[in-house]
Amino acid sequence: MSLLSPKWGLWRSLVALSPFLIISPLISLRNIRTLPEPQEALIDAKSGLPQISEALILSTAKHLSEDIGYRTVGTREHAVADAWMYDLAKEMSEDCNKLARESGRKLECEVWRQQGSGTHRFDMMGKRLYKTYQNLTNIVIRISDGTPQGKAHALLLNAHLDSTLPSPGAADDAISVGVMLECMRVLVNTPDWSPAHAVILLFNHAEESLQDASHLFSTQHEIAHTVRAVINLEAAGTTGKELLFQATSEEMVQAYSQVPRPFGTIFANDIFNSGVLLSDTDFRQFEEYLDVPGLDIAIVGNSYLYHMRKDLVENIQPGVAQHMGENTLALVKHLSANGSPIPNLSGSAHHNQKIHLVFLSVLEHFFMYRFSTAKVMYGILLVSVFLWTRPILGDKKWQAGARAVPTGLLGAIIVPNLVALFMSKILGKGMSWFAAEVFGVLGLYAPAALLGGLASQLLLPRSAVDEKSALASILLAQSLLAFIIQLFNVGSAAIFFIVAMPIFGALVVNDLVLSTTGEISLWFYGLGSFAPLLCGTLLTVPTLEVFVPLTGRMGPVPADHIVATLVSILGAISLPLTIPFAHRVGYQSLRKMVGILGAAVLLDIAIYAQKNVFDSMHQKRLFVIHLENITTSEHHLHIGTADGAPGFPQLVQDIASHFAGVQAEAVVMNDHNSDWDPLYPFSAFLSPYKLALPADTQADYVSPWSTTFTLSTENDVTDLVAGTRSFQLVVTHPGLIWTVVAFDAHVLKWNLDDNPPNELARHHVKEASFYGSERWTLNLVVRLQPDSSGEILFNFIGLQESAMWPGKKASFYETGPFYAPGTGSQGPAMRLFEKLDAWLDEEKGGAVDATLLGCVAGVATI
Repeated sequence: MSLLSPKWGLWRSLVALSPFLIISPLISLRNIRTLPEPQEALIDAKSGLPQISEALILSTAKHLSEDIGYRTVGTREHAVADAWMYDLAKEMSEDCNKLARESGRKLECEVWRQQGSGTHRFDMMGKRLYKTYQNLTNIVIRISDGTPQGKAHALLLNAHLDSTLPSPGAADDAISVGVMLECMRVLVNTPDWSPAHAVILLFNHAEESLQDASHLFSTQHEIAHTVRAVINLEAAGTTGKELLFQATSEEMVQAYSQVPRPFGTIFANDIFNSGVLLSDTDFRQFEEYLDVPGLDIAIVGNSYLYHMRKDLVENIQPGVAQHMGENTLALVKHLSANGSPIPNLSGSAHHNQKIHLVFLSVLEHFFMYRFSTAKVMYGILLVSVFLWTRPILGDKKWQAGARAVPTGLLGAIIVPNLVALFMSKILGKGMSWFAAEVFGVLGLYAPAALLGGLASQLLLPRSAVDEKSALASILLAQSLLAFIIQLFNVGSAAIFFIVAMPIFGALVVNDLVLSTTGEISLWFYGLGSFAPLLCGTLLTVPTLEVFVPLTGRMGPVPADHIVATLVSILGAISLPLTIPFAHRVGYQSLRKMVGILGAAVLLDIAIYAQKNVFDSMHQKRLFVIHLENITTSEHHLHIGTADGAPGFPQLVQDIASHFAGVQAEAVVMNDHNSDWDPLYPFSAFLSPYKLALPADTQADYVSPWSTTFTLSTENDVTDLVAGTRSFQLVVTHPGLIWTVVAFDAHVLKWNLDDNPPNELARHHVKEASFYGSERWTLNLVVRLQPDSSGEILFNFIGLQESAMWPGKKASFYETGPFYAPGTGSQGPAMRLFEKLDAWLDEEKGGAVDATLLGCVAGVATI
C-alpha cells in the first residue's frame, strides 16, 4: 500500500510521522539549551584581540555574592560593595586614560560616585506606594572620545550592585555587573576602538529596594540628560540564554538583530507588558524620568533560585555569562559607532512603549517586520486560505468540521483542569509537578490535554466530520485569528500566522504534488506539523520555564489550573493538526487512542500523587518575621508563604509547637496588616500566621529600640479655620533599615508628589538609605476630620540591620573577610533564627528556603 494512501491505520501512520514529530522539538530544544563555549582567556589566541572572558565575569559575581555576601541596601555589606566598586572603577578608568595617552587614541574614561537623597512614587500590584531614600549611591563610568560632541549623546548600560533580602545575588545581578566590567575591559583594550557616542556604565546601588538608585541617577546626575537609550541587564534565573523581554524602540530592536546569538520574541515583550508577571526593573525609571527607549535583557532559566539563598555562582550554568557578555558587547559596539541611531532616540516622539514591530528569533536567526507589513501578510494568507479551501467550505460537512475545532480546544482545556482539580482538591496533592520543572508539567498535563481534545470528538455525531472539513476549519481559524488580532496591533498575533502558514503551504503541496485524487496525503501531516511543532516548542519551553517557578511566589492562587491551561493552549499551538488527524484514522482508532490516553492519565495521577512538591533545588519560600513591638513590649513570630502548595498550615503549627509551645493563629492580610509592611505590597501574596513568643525567650533581653526608634514632629501647626494641620514627621531609626510608616489621612500636600489621593486613604511610605543613615522626614498637610482632634495614628516598622538570616549569619558567628567586630547581633531574633533555620533544614531536608527578618515595630499617635 502506498505511503500516500489515506487508508493507513493509526499505528503505521504514527510510525511514519514519528521522525517529524521527534526531530522538530529536538531541534528546538537543542537550540534553546545550546550556549557558547565559556572562555577563560582574556585574549583571543587567533586574533590577538581582547575577548569576553566568562571566567572573569564569574570571578566578579563570586566576589560580590560570596566574599562580600548579602548586599541588602542599608547594610554594612552593601557599603563594602560600594567602596569596592568605586575603587575598581577608578582603577579601570586610570588604566583607560593611561592607555589613551600612550597610544594617542581618542579615548577618555571618567568616574563619578554619586550620592543623594530623594523621593518617588512607585505603584505596584495595584497599590499606590511612595519611596524615600537617603544618601544612596551610584558608581558611574563614562567612556567617550573625549570631545563635547562625543559626550553629547550617550548609550546607558545599567546593572544593579545590590541584592535582595534573602539572596546573595550572584545572578541577580552580580553577573550583569561582571558583564559590564568585561565589556569595558574589552573595548578599552581593543586597538583603534573609539566611541563616536559615549557609553555610560551605571552600577546602580538600589534596585531591589524598588529602583531607588536608578531614580537617583535619572533625576539628579549631571550627565543623565545626555542619555539617549538604555540597555538594562537583569537576571531572574541562573541558566539558559539571556532573553530580550522588553523593547521600546524599533531602532533598538534593529540594533539587537546584530548580536551574535539573539534570543527574544514579541511574545515575551507582550507578556511582560501585560503585567501578568508582576515584575519590574530599573528600565521603568529610565523610561519615565529620562524619556528614553531601550532594551531590557535578562537571564530567566531556572528561576527557582530567583531571590533565593542558592543564587550562587556554582549554580550558574556554564556559558550563560559568555552569552550575555558577547551579546552585550556587540550591542555596545554597534550603538556607539558612527551611523548609530543613538543621537535621534530621545523623547517620546521617537519611541513608544508598545512598538509596532514584530520580532522573532528562530534558531538564532532574527526576523522582524512592521505591523503594517504584518497586516498585509496576514490578510493575504487569510484570503488565500479562503480561496483554496472554498470547495471544502461549500460542503455540508464543513459546518460539523467548524464545530469540531472549538470542541477539541475546549476539551483540551477542560480535561487537564479536571485533573488539576482532582489532584489539588480531592487528593490534596496540588503543585506536585513543581519540582519536576518543564517536562514534569508536560508529563502530567500534556496527555490530559490530548485526551480532552480527542475525547471531545467522540461526542460529535459519528461520521459527521471528515478530515478535510476539520483541516479547513483549523486553517481558517488560525489565519483569521492572526489577521484580526493584528488589526488591534498585538504583535503576538504572529504565532497564529506561524502556525497557519506552513499548514497552508503543506496543503498546497499536497493538492498540487502529493495527491492527484483530492485526498490528504500522510506526508501532508509531516510537512504541515514540522514548523508549528518547532516554533511551538521554542515558545512552550521558555514560557513554562518562567511560569512554573513563578507559581512558587504568586501566593495562594490556583497554580494547578494556571499551569494546566497554559499547557493546553501551548499544546494546541504546537500540534494544530491533531483534530484533522483524529478524523483521518476513523472512529474506532479514535476510541483506542482515547482509551490509551485515559490509562496514561490515570497512571500519571498515581505517579504524581507520590511526588513531593519541593526539594533542595526547588524550594519552598518561607518568610519569617521576628517582631518586637516597642509599644506593647510583646514579641511575636510571623510566618508566611508565597505559594498555594499543601502542607503549609501544618508546617506553621509544627514551628509554633516546637519553638513556642502555642498554637499559631491565621491572620488576615490586607493594607492594615502592618506587621508585614517591610515586604509591602508583595506581602499581599503571603498567607500569614502569627504566634506569641513566650516571655522566657527574651528574659535576659533589654530592648535597645524603645528609646531610639521614634516618631516625632517639627513645625506642627493646626489651622482650625482652614481645617488643616501641617507638620514635618521625623523618623529616627539608628540600627534599623527599610523603615515603613503607614497611616490613614486625607493628605492635601506632601513632599512626595503633587498628587496625593483627594480622600481619606491608607498611605504607605517606605524608606531605603545608605548604611549609617539614621533619620528621614516627611512633610504633611492634612485635612482635619470631623469630630477629630487632628491626631494621626502611625504604624511604624523597620528591619534590624544586624538581624537578618542568612544575610547576617557570618556576623552572628563573627567570621568572614568583611566581618567587623561589634556589628553582629546576639539578640533574641538571631538566636531564634539560628535554631529555626537548623530545624527547618533537618526536618525538611533542605526543601525550604526561609527568609528570616528581625523587625522592630510600634504605634505612635502624632
